[in-house]
Amino acid sequence: MTDIDRSPDESQLAIDIREMEIDDLAPVFHLGENLFTSDLYPYIYRTWDQWEVIGLYNTDPEYCLVAEVQEQLAGFILGTIINKASWTYGYIIWLGVSPAFHRRGVADKLVDRLVERMIDDGARFMMVDTDPENTPALKFFARKGFGNIRKHVYLSMNLSKHEYYGKLIAYEREKAERQVWKRPRKRSPKA
Repeated sequence: MTDIDRSPDESQLAIDIREMEIDDLAPVFHLGENLFTSDLYPYIYRTWDQWEVIGLYNTDPEYCLVAEVQEQLAGFILGTIINKASWTYGYIIWLGVSPAFHRRGVADKLVDRLVERMIDDGARFMMVDTDPENTPALKFFARKGFGNIRKHVYLSMNLSKHEYYGKLIAYEREKAERQVWKRPRKRSPKA
């Protein structure tokens, strides 16, 4: 849809950006679960879980923001500050926007608000990463001023093929076979 195709109400979308609250944890997790799927982003998918949201909410609540449109969750951004001796870095860890609100300014407002907070807190440099195949995200972040693109290399290992893993499974299997499971006898009621 182009701007011309939008009704006046759609182009003037009222987007409310606020700090994430405890009641937002589950909706944010579920939105991320729908966005970061294994078929689209296999490596990102493996790291998205409820503990990711809870952990960032507990450690960096001021960098966990949600966007609402008419009291409906439209998107979220989760970030952190990394303090090093020479620089303080702002890091956007997760950015997700509901498909119903794509290309409506939600991601822009979330990133802008987070960047402002991080500047206020001393960040002099911002970082973000995304899947190299996620062209819309790459274009979005380039438009927001991010550059110096570097590709990450992710390596993985199936631990079920590791020698120690096989020994552990064999040990647990033998232990289970040795275990004698006794059910407690039911006592008959005394008459």
